[in-house]
Amino acid sequence: MARARFAVTLGGRCHLTMAAKDYYKILGVSKDASADDIKNAYRNLAHKYHPDKGGDAEKFKEINEAYQILSNKDKRSQYDQFGQAFDGQMGGQSAGGFSGFGGQGQDGWFWGRPDANFDFEFNDLGDMVEEMFGFGATGGKKKKDGRRGKDIHVDLEITLEEAFLGVEKEFTISHFVTCARCGGTGAEPGTKVNECFSCRGTGTVQQIRKTFLGSFTRATVCPECGGEGYRPEKPCNVCRGDGRVKTEDRIRVAVPAGIDNSQVIKLEQKGDAGRRGGKAGDLYIRIVVAPHNMFERRGDDLFVTLPVTLSQSALGGEIEVPTIEGKAVLLKVPAGTESGKVFRVSGKGITKYSGFGRGNMYVNIEVKAPKKLTKKQKDLLEQLQQEGL
Repeated sequence: MARARFAVTLGGRCHLTMAAKDYYKILGVSKDASADDIKNAYRNLAHKYHPDKGGDAEKFKEINEAYQILSNKDKRSQYDQFGQAFDGQMGGQSAGGFSGFGGQGQDGWFWGRPDANFDFEFNDLGDMVEEMFGFGATGGKKKKDGRRGKDIHVDLEITLEEAFLGVEKEFTISHFVTCARCGGTGAEPGTKVNECFSCRGTGTVQQIRKTFLGSFTRATVCPECGGEGYRPEKPCNVCRGDGRVKTEDRIRVAVPAGIDNSQVIKLEQKGDAGRRGGKAGDLYIRIVVAPHNMFERRGDDLFVTLPVTLSQSALGGEIEVPTIEGKAVLLKVPAGTESGKVFRVSGKGITKYSGFGRGNMYVNIEVKAPKKLTKKQKDLLEQLQQEGL
C-alpha cells in the first residue's frame, strides 16, 4: 500500500526544519559503499567507542543510529532520497523527534512562526499506536526464538489399501542439519564463542523513536549478532558460522491404519535444524489417499457399485462382492431387485483410526442390459416378451 503524505496545520501554518546528520560521514564511508563496507566500518567504530571499553557513549549512540539506517536497504534508500528531511520513522526508526510546541527539540526540530507550514509523512501510524499502548514489538508478546529451525511440510501419497492396513513409508527431504564440524556452535573447533559487544549478550538493543506524541523506547533485534547474543570468534569453515548445513535425508514414517485423506502426521524436530544450536523445527506430513478404481471412501465406510445381469436381478441369488482386503464375500440379492438398490455389508469398511472396529461397506446394485445378444439369447428374450416380461 502506498504511503500517504499529509500536510498538517497546527495553530495556522508552522515551519519545520531538521538539522542534517551525515550518516555516511559518521561511519566514515562513501555514499556508494557496499553493505559489507558499512558493516565493517560499524564493527570497527562500535568496538572503538563502546562504553564498556571506555569509549564515548554519545559517539557510540550516534554510530549505532547511523548503522541502523544505512544497514537497512529501505531506510538507506529513503535517507538518500529525502536527505536532511529524512525521518527514520519512514523505515522504522526515528532520526529526530519533537520536544514540544514553542521551542527547539533536542535533535534539531524547530517550531517557529505560527504562519509557517508543517509538512510530514506517516509510514504506518498503526505501528506507532501499537507501541504506545503495548500491542507492538514490546507489548508483552512472547519473544520468538530466532534460532529455531523452520517447520517442513510435505505431502505423502498412499493407496486406499495402505490406508486400510497401515504402512511404513520412506521418502527423501532436503533440510538443514547440525554442522558436524562445529557441533552447531558456528565456531571453528578450538576457537571461542564470545558475547556480542553491541547488545552485551541480550540479543536486543534499545531503539528510541521520537514523535510529535513523545518519545517511545522499544527493544529491537541486535543487528550485530542477529538477536543471538553472541558471535563466534572465528566462523566454522564448513557452515560459515551458521551452525548447520543443507543435506538430503531418508525419512521413515509409520502411517497408522484408518488414516484419512488430508490428515497430518507430525514428527517433532525432524524439520530444519536451528541456527547455532537452536531447536530444530518439526516435519508435518499430509496424507494424500489416491483415488481407487473400485471403492469410494466416505469416512470409515466404503461404497462400491456392483453390476448384475437381468436374470440375477429378476431371479435373485447370491452374488460375490469384492472387499478392500481382497477376499470376496457373498451377498444375497432378493428376486426382483431393481437397479439403484443399496445393500449394507457390516464390518467390511475401513479400519477405524482409533483401532477399534471397522466401518461398513455399501453395495449399489446396477442392472446391466446386454449390448450384444446371441441368436439363442434373443429368441429367449422374445419368448419372455411374449409372456409379458
